[in-house]
Amino acid sequence: MGSVPNNESFSVELRQLEPENDNNVRKVERANWLLDSPDPPSPWQQLCSSLRPKTSSSASSKNRNSNGFAVSFLQALFPILKWGRTYRAAMFKKDLMAGLTLASLCIPQSIGYANLAKLDPQYGLYTSVVPPLIYAVMGSSRELAVGPVAVVSMLVSAMVSKIVDPAKDAIGYRNIVFTVTFFAGTFQAVFGLFRLGFLVDFLSHAAIVGFMAGAAIVIGLQQLKGLLGIEHFTTKTDVVSVLSSVFSSFHGPWHPFNFLLGCSFLIFILTTRFVGRRYRKLFWLPALSPLLSVILSTLIVYLTKADKHGVNIVKKFKGGLNPSSVHSLQFSSPHVGEAAKVGLICAIIALTEAISVGRSFASIKGYHLDGNKEMLSIGFMNIVGSLTSCYASTGSFSRTAVNVSAGCETVVSNIVMAVTVLISLELLTKLLYYTPMAILASIILSALPGLIDLQGAYHIWKVDKADFLVCIGAFLGVLFGSVEIGLLVAVATSFAKIILDSIRPSIDGIGKLPGTDIFCEITKYPAATTIPGILIIRINNGSLCFANSQFIRERCNKYRYIRNCCVGRIV
Repeated sequence: MGSVPNNESFSVELRQLEPENDNNVRKVERANWLLDSPDPPSPWQQLCSSLRPKTSSSASSKNRNSNGFAVSFLQALFPILKWGRTYRAAMFKKDLMAGLTLASLCIPQSIGYANLAKLDPQYGLYTSVVPPLIYAVMGSSRELAVGPVAVVSMLVSAMVSKIVDPAKDAIGYRNIVFTVTFFAGTFQAVFGLFRLGFLVDFLSHAAIVGFMAGAAIVIGLQQLKGLLGIEHFTTKTDVVSVLSSVFSSFHGPWHPFNFLLGCSFLIFILTTRFVGRRYRKLFWLPALSPLLSVILSTLIVYLTKADKHGVNIVKKFKGGLNPSSVHSLQFSSPHVGEAAKVGLICAIIALTEAISVGRSFASIKGYHLDGNKEMLSIGFMNIVGSLTSCYASTGSFSRTAVNVSAGCETVVSNIVMAVTVLISLELLTKLLYYTPMAILASIILSALPGLIDLQGAYHIWKVDKADFLVCIGAFLGVLFGSVEIGLLVAVATSFAKIILDSIRPSIDGIGKLPGTDIFCEITKYPAATTIPGILIIRINNGSLCFANSQFIRERCNKYRYIRNCCVGRIV
């Protein structure tokens, strides 16, 4: 008879078999976890997947039919089809008043910005007709007021003048400006189509604050030409050349009536702005003051015949609908490469300004603004504008603030503004023949304080000294160099700070607050205590890589020796 194994030997055999069975079970479970690796998507599939969040609604794809997809696609591309269903007459009443208030500010500003861009005044008004209509159909911001702005106008005049001199070839200069606008719109649309909105974020807030402040001072100095009635003025934008040109002009013929007229209405505009801020119910007064200044100064010049006593006036002013400029685009010109470069720079600056303004007011109103959709709408707006005698346009902070103060509900206020400007082009352009150039200079000067953010610069100084150096670098680059140098310094310093923060991240020692379970920085909270034998640190960087590994190791060793703690091996 065979021997029967006892319980003790049987349990030993089970123990030997259990690990093998557990390993097999775990292997089967791990195999179930794994999935077959799919083939990489084709470039066309990647493009479609990148566009899907922008052109489809949040409805489930299982329940989506072809008609529903087409409707959602059109609603995403043209947001007016979505919110237009719920539009009411009460909302139109508010948008009508906001649009008329906006037009009263837009008309004189557009004429002044066209003069800043070294174009005839009607092109500023053209730019306030077509782009706002396109944006009203495609834009997602409810408050953003679009049209010509000071910084982009200055960029166009400063950079295109180096390609074609407007004094020698005005038509060639204008054609290059339209070509630059087309390229700017194309770059903006491509950025939005391929979801490249993050590229704009490489221009840090500090760089933008410095660049805008420098550009505002440069623009203000250039307005001395119109304010003082100077005939021969430098084409350079740096502060040294402009001041030299101003001082040298005093030795020639000088007409003080220009300065007297311009300063008088500049004081009037600034006074009405102060009153409007002091008394909220008079918000319409600072919006109407530029238009009132244009009307009153034009009447003064006409009645006193001041143009015969040295006061410079607009003179040439062509009205009517926007003419086609398709034939003016210079794609076969030898300057097409330079036009594309200027268009890229204008596209980035215009997008930065429009998106920052749109997001600021969207956060106040409590909704989210998609930056990629804004890029797409602003891009198409400038592409269509380049075909209809418009130059590069974007969202304006001053006009958007007026639009919000006037109680706008939707972008219908942009439509009302565009229609009002169009009526002015048809009926009122002949009345602006005697408008003095000094008034246009004073209107531009009155809008410049909004570009200088002293509180923002002070906040940057208090928070991060390295960011403040970026701000100062961009400011001085624009002021003493040129617009291109200022922008290059802004981008270069922003990238340098990103690289420096990645290579040498800050490391903070962490301690525990007595009587709590809260851990915080020892340098900011001296009451926090360390745990004996343990070193707790926080690396203020999202990426740990070969570029910063040695630096982090050295800092950790430094903390270890200082705290006399035991630290595990750092790999």
